[in-house]
Amino acid sequence: MFLAVLRAKAESAGRTVVEVNPANTSRTCAVCGHCHADNRRTQAAFTCVACGHAAHADVNAAVNILRVGLARQADEAA
Repeated sequence: MFLAVLRAKAESAGRTVVEVNPANTSRTCAVCGHCHADNRRTQAAFTCVACGHAAHADVNAAVNILRVGLARQADEAA
């Protein structure tokens, strides 16, 4: 139901909704792509054990979700 309402609102605003599976997005580094549970040692802190990239865990996950969504949208347009 939520997605149906979201899609309707997006359509009325000239936008699209792209579904993205959020699994492991908060454990995957938005810079180098390394995925490991140790990258997220606390609820809020993200520090990549491979490259050292540090960010708020939610921001890091949002970047990963955006990247996947944009790629999926581009694939659908092609």
